[in-house]
Amino acid sequence: MSSIYDYHATGIGGETVNLADYRGQVLLIVNTASACGFTPQFAGLQALHQTYGGRGLAVLGFPCNQFGAQDPGSNAEIGAFCQKNYGVTFPMMEKIDVNGQQTHPLFQWLKQQAPGLLGSEGIKWNFTKFLIGRDGQVIKRYAPLDKPAALTADIEKALLPG
Repeated sequence: MSSIYDYHATGIGGETVNLADYRGQVLLIVNTASACGFTPQFAGLQALHQTYGGRGLAVLGFPCNQFGAQDPGSNAEIGAFCQKNYGVTFPMMEKIDVNGQQTHPLFQWLKQQAPGLLGSEGIKWNFTKFLIGRDGQVIKRYAPLDKPAALTADIEKALLPG
């Protein structure tokens, strides 16, 4: 598959989300967790969504329970937690695996397109982020330590016309 638009996901409410519906937008794909030291990044992700959503940025959260079992709840519990504690209004998907035999196909592709440190494809922890350009291609991978606000220059550049 050649771009993010070739993939689909399942929304946290069980609906199919065709990523081709985001064609022409800049995407920030994040594997999230509700009980992680990085969980407060939900506030920063929401701020990016509010600041740049009208200009074409879509933040998509993908809960994952593979790192220290830090997202053990049901999809409904995760969605309620994110909304109640961080006011999350950006789309959240159902809980997925980002590593191992059950890796979601989207994350298989993302890891191939933007390997991590020293060429490693594996996701190391919660809140790894992938910035996708309007053309559906990965621009950059960010580590969990990279706070959402630190991505603003790259997001602004990706949102520029042409």
